[in-house]
Amino acid sequence: MAEGSGSGSGSGGGGRGPPAAFRRWEQLRRRAAAPWARGLLALAAGLGLVYAVLRVPVRLRDGLAAVTVFLSTLTPKFYFALTVTSSFISGLIFVFEWWHFRKYGTSFIEQVSASHLRPLLGGAESSPPAPARFSPGDGAHGLAECKVWRNPLNLFRGAEYSRYMWVTGKEPLTYYDMNLSAQDHQTFFTCDTDALRPSDTVMQKAWRERSPQARIRAARQALELNHDCATAYVLLAEEEATTIVDAEKYFKQALKAGEMIYRKSQNCHSQSPQHEAQLRRDTNVLVYVKRRLAMCARKLGRIREAVKMMRDLMKEFPLLSMLNIHENLLEALLELQAYADVQAVLAKYDDISLPKSAAICYTAALLKARAVSERFSPETASKRGLSTAEINAVEAIHRAVEFNPHVPKYLLEMKSLVLPPEHILKRGDSEAVAYAFFHLQHWKRIEGALNLLHCTWEGTFRMIPYPLEKGHLFYPYPSCTETADRELLPTFHEVSVYPQKELPFFIHFTAGLCSFSAMLALLTHQFPELMVVFAKAVMPPVPPVSAPSVLACS
Repeated sequence: MAEGSGSGSGSGGGGRGPPAAFRRWEQLRRRAAAPWARGLLALAAGLGLVYAVLRVPVRLRDGLAAVTVFLSTLTPKFYFALTVTSSFISGLIFVFEWWHFRKYGTSFIEQVSASHLRPLLGGAESSPPAPARFSPGDGAHGLAECKVWRNPLNLFRGAEYSRYMWVTGKEPLTYYDMNLSAQDHQTFFTCDTDALRPSDTVMQKAWRERSPQARIRAARQALELNHDCATAYVLLAEEEATTIVDAEKYFKQALKAGEMIYRKSQNCHSQSPQHEAQLRRDTNVLVYVKRRLAMCARKLGRIREAVKMMRDLMKEFPLLSMLNIHENLLEALLELQAYADVQAVLAKYDDISLPKSAAICYTAALLKARAVSERFSPETASKRGLSTAEINAVEAIHRAVEFNPHVPKYLLEMKSLVLPPEHILKRGDSEAVAYAFFHLQHWKRIEGALNLLHCTWEGTFRMIPYPLEKGHLFYPYPSCTETADRELLPTFHEVSVYPQKELPFFIHFTAGLCSFSAMLALLTHQFPELMVVFAKAVMPPVPPVSAPSVLACS
C-alpha cells in the first residue's frame, strides 16, 4: 500500500519524480550504514593511501634518476651558455628594477605582485597610493593631498628661464609646471565678461596656447584691438622680453592700463554679479603687475624702491595674504641687512594660525643663529655646554629642518642647485630649491651661520625617528612629496627624498643572482672540466630501481 500510494502521488506530480529518488537514496544510505559496508569502505581507503605512499617516492626516484642521467651527458659548453644566459637576463632585470626605483621610488616586481598577484592568491588587494592633488588645506599639514603653491619668487620666462635654455640646452620647466601656470593665468586674468571685449576674448585663447610664439602673437593681436589691454602687456613682459629692463617697460605699460581699468571697475562693481567678477579680475591683474614691478626693481638693484613697493602693496590689499608677498619682502630686507625689519615681518606672519613655509622657518632660524654663530665653536660648546641663546638657535634650526629637511643640503652645498620651478610643494624638494636659490647668499653673509647649521641640523632626526607617523612641532611629514616634486622639477635634477628609502629586496636579489651567475660563467669558461665535475657532484647518482621492487611496491 505504501508503494502504491507512493506511485500514485508520483503520477499525480507528473510521473516518476523526487519522492521515488528520495526513497532510493534512503535505501542506499541504510545499506551504507551497515557495519560490514563501513568496514569495506575503510579498507578501500587504507589500500589507496598505502598505494599512494609507496608509489609517489618511486616516481620521484625515477624522475630524479632521469634528471641525473641527463645532466651527466651535458658538455661544458652547455654549462657556460646556461650561466651566461642567466647572468645576462638577471642583469637586465636588475638594470630595469634600478631604473624603475630611481624614477618612481618603488620596485616594479613588488608593485606588480601587490596589485595583480596578491588578489589572485586570495590576499587583500592593496590600493595604490592616491596621486598628488590640490587641497585647500595648509601645506604643512600631514594630509593625504599635496597642495601645490605658486612660487612667490618665480623667475621670468623670457628673461631668465629662456636664457638658461639657450645657454645650456636644457629645459628648466616641466610640462606639468607650465600647465599649472596656464591654469593660474586663466583663473587670475579672465572672467565671464571677457566675451564682451574682443581683446579680452583673444587673451582668453592666448593663455590656453601651448606654444610661446602663439601666445605672443595673440598678445600682439589683442593690443591691435585695444592699446590698453593690460593682460597683453603682462604676457609680453613674461615671455617676449629677454632682459629684466625690457620686462619692466612692459609691466609699466601694463600698470598704466591696469590702473585705469581698475578705477572703472570700482565705480560699477555693484551693478551686477558680472561687474563684481570683472572687479576681482582687474584687482588680480593690478596686484600681479605691481608685484612683478617690485621684483624687477629688486633684480635691477633698486632694493629700497622694491621694499617700498611691496609694503605699499601689502597695505593696499591686506586680504591677499595668500599670495605670500611677505616672502618677497623678507628676501629684499635680508639683502638690505635690515634684520630688525625682518624680525618685525616674522612677528606678524610666523603665527601658529598661518601656513608655514621654508622662508618663514629658515629666516627665523637665521636670525637666531646670527646672535651666536660668530662665537660658536663645537669644541667649546661640548666642554661648557650650550648657552640660552645657543639653545634657542639650535631649536630654531631643528624646527626649520623638521618643516623642510631638504634645505640644509642645498645651503651647505652638498647638492647642486637648479633654477626654481614656477610652483613649489611646501615641505618638498621643490620648495627647498626655491628657498636656497634666493637665500643661500644671506646665510653666507652671516659669519658662522652655515657652520652652526652644519653642526646641528642632523640632530633633528633623532627627535623624529618615524617622521611619516609622528612629528615633533609639525604634522607628520607627508608621503606624497616625492611624486609631486618629480613632476615639478626637471628630469636632470636628482630629487631629494625624505626619509631615505631602503633598496627593495628584488634589487638586492637580482644583483646577487647576476653576480653569482656571472662568476659561474667565468669559472666554467676558465675551468670547464672542473665545473662539470662540480655540477655532477651537486646531483649525486641515484641507484636504478629494479622491476621486481616496483611491482612489489605497486
